[in-house]
Amino acid sequence: MKDKNFPNKLTLLRIVISVITLVIMLFPWNMVNISFKRFLVNNTIIIDTKMIIVGVLFVIASITDFLDGYIARKYNLVSDFGKVMDAIADKILINGLLIILASDGYLHPVIPVVIILRDTIVNTLKMIAGNNESAVGAIKTGKFKTAFLMIGLTLKLFGNLPFGLINIAADDFFIITATLLSVVSGVEYYNMFKKYLVKN
Repeated sequence: MKDKNFPNKLTLLRIVISVITLVIMLFPWNMVNISFKRFLVNNTIIIDTKMIIVGVLFVIASITDFLDGYIARKYNLVSDFGKVMDAIADKILINGLLIILASDGYLHPVIPVVIILRDTIVNTLKMIAGNNESAVGAIKTGKFKTAFLMIGLTLKLFGNLPFGLINIAADDFFIITATLLSVVSGVEYYNMFKKYLVKN
């Protein structure tokens, strides 16, 4: 690949998209006389166009998340800057959305608390392990947690379509499962790195 910084550019693009996404969710649009239309689908689901816009941005950001890591690994372009910025981009997008959706009543507050608390603990453990020159890789449970959370948030933003039409709460299922996997993976990480806590 000619552009050695392409993965990092994708990561920076994701940060920009993430910030725009959160601004759209938080901005008091009614104060500037802007309203987003809502419409009923099949007399069952109320779709908010603001959520649809955010959902599209979220999907684009998720695709760049996959692409930057894939390209960096395939062409051996992994860098410390990329690792740090990738983690920041993920936290801005995912944690920001979780907090906003919980404050707007789309999620139970326990979900962002558990996931963000777990991420904080795991990141601390990884930092300690890294300082002790231990390789820190993503475990399968953590990968499943991320995948389930991405799917769940996407469904939530798109009004749980098409599952909502047949009264299946797929969005909640994926998000709750991701929360449980978050706890499980957190325990697994702790068991992997607790020896460094004792050492320190």
